[in-house]
Amino acid sequence: MGTEFRPIIDLVRRHEATADRWVTVAVARPGGCEHLSLGLHRDEAMAAADEEYALLLVKTALWLRGGCTLLTADEAVYRWLQGAYAPAGARAFDRAFLSGIYRSPFQVERRQTLPPERETPASAAARTEGCRIGIDLGGSDRKAAAVIDGETVYTEEVVWQPKTASDLRYHYEGITAALRSAKAHLPRVDSVGISTAGVVIDGEIRRSSLFVGVEQATYDRLGRDLLARAVRETCGNVPWAASNDGDVAALAGAVSLGRRKLLGIALGTSEAGGYVDGSGRITGRLHELAFLPVDVNPLAPVDPWSGDRGVGERYFSQEGVLRLAGLNGLTPEGETPAEKLRWVQDRARAGESRAIAAFSELGRLLGLTLPWYQRLTGCESVLLLGRVVDGASGECLVDSCRAALESTGAALEILLPEASQRRVGQAAAAAFLNSTL
Repeated sequence: MGTEFRPIIDLVRRHEATADRWVTVAVARPGGCEHLSLGLHRDEAMAAADEEYALLLVKTALWLRGGCTLLTADEAVYRWLQGAYAPAGARAFDRAFLSGIYRSPFQVERRQTLPPERETPASAAARTEGCRIGIDLGGSDRKAAAVIDGETVYTEEVVWQPKTASDLRYHYEGITAALRSAKAHLPRVDSVGISTAGVVIDGEIRRSSLFVGVEQATYDRLGRDLLARAVRETCGNVPWAASNDGDVAALAGAVSLGRRKLLGIALGTSEAGGYVDGSGRITGRLHELAFLPVDVNPLAPVDPWSGDRGVGERYFSQEGVLRLAGLNGLTPEGETPAEKLRWVQDRARAGESRAIAAFSELGRLLGLTLPWYQRLTGCESVLLLGRVVDGASGECLVDSCRAALESTGAALEILLPEASQRRVGQAAAAAFLNSTL
């Protein structure tokens, strides 16, 4: 269907199979540093292939682990990174984005001695006791849940359009409305947990597509304490915590399914990821799967935000469904992307073969990609959440995903929560965030 999907893991495996020298790149960020090993070649005829491979893996490391400084002793790798991550280089978006979220200049340095690896401490595991509020802020809808001692007593889902709003009051009023709605169903509020699209550091949404319509200067001035103000206004001085929606998806699996080493993937407005380690803790890495390269075909679709080709957001999201539906000859109807997705889901439920094929193909592509995610994270299970896996079309997607995954030979468990939890489950799971702020 359309342009051939070329999984990045196939390129990486072929390239590394003939590598005859290995180079280390340190990927550093405030509070942490991890080492990335690159398999390269002494043969100069492989220089172009080495550069393509190295830039793909460094980009992957930055968006998976987080970082704003790249260090290496190798002259060729230094030169490639310096060019790609220059202010006007091919990775200028990555440079600006990562520099912004870490509030530190993006740097590429050549050093003979690299800094040692340091991992940012993992957050505490989930807590369920007490009267808790959880909200999930997505690009097409916001969800709220009221939870008492681990049991969900109320949920709601409200359509909103934060991406098109230029006034932060729209976002603030939507968040406070969600908090008040859940609060009305609790005898008291002991804690608040917030799941959100975007990058969350120290309880602050540093960057998110939810605020793409807001001028950056305005957000820097008024948006940084948006969540803190919303919680304080609606719930008073209660403990609260915030995390990206991928981490909350992973936490949902750890709590409800009793799994560890679990990768959570939220397929919704975009693609989000999170990981729960062997101790049941969120790791604190970025896990921005939306920006990870997954398709190395030079004709792969372009992400309009980052300007890069073949990244996860173009496939494992509602945009992926709509694109595949279009390739199948469908023209989804609706005012918003969420409404168009529902239109395709309704057609699939009614047995429309072209709609079913769109979800089946998305599942196949995901199944071919999961071995790459497993290599990167060490996951043993994958939990799928979000509006894209809702309903019968989601079952079709997962069946196709499992079949494709089996063809790769990878040993990986694919999980779905109960149907009633798939879309609102992240709000309930957010309530279990260990609130320490």
